[in-house]
Amino acid sequence: MIKAIITDFDGTLVDTFEANLRAYQEAFHQVGITLTAEKYRECFGYRFDRFMLAMAVTDETIANQINELKKEAYPQHFSHLIPNTKLIEFIATFHQMGAKTAIASTARKENLMNAVNYLGIAHHFDLIYAGVDVKQGKPSPEIYLKAMDALEVKPEEVLIFEDSPVGFQAAKASGAKYIPVTTDWFTE
Repeated sequence: MIKAIITDFDGTLVDTFEANLRAYQEAFHQVGITLTAEKYRECFGYRFDRFMLAMAVTDETIANQINELKKEAYPQHFSHLIPNTKLIEFIATFHQMGAKTAIASTARKENLMNAVNYLGIAHHFDLIYAGVDVKQGKPSPEIYLKAMDALEVKPEEVLIFEDSPVGFQAAKASGAKYIPVTTDWFTE
């Protein structure tokens, strides 16, 4: 019996690609680096440190500058967020029935919470974990295992929604069942 739903955020619960891309492009531009949509698509879903490595940004000062600039720019692009209405309604109904729900994203906590609050969906979740809440990013199952522990459920009682290969690996390694979310979920 499924007692809890845990969902990823970026690309799963909300299509954040365009908003993130625009904010990162602004940040990279300010430090003299070009970020193409194609390169960002290759890295979408990566934890920030892994993203910086993929972009060959090895200078910690520049990486920190990009991170801060992106944080400042991100809310200016929230009009480009596309909520996965079908999944949000499903989770809301599940939560209203008394079941447990969580977001488990390795995104920056402040960015995640700003987007969740902008969309007005925080009340559908018992807990929201972000990258700062774990030591290892996906494909490690750490964030899912930590959420299960906090929700007091076993892996066999959990259904995870994910959209990326690293997320699928993390979900599978957690021992829970998972459902891949595709772009089809975002169409009416």
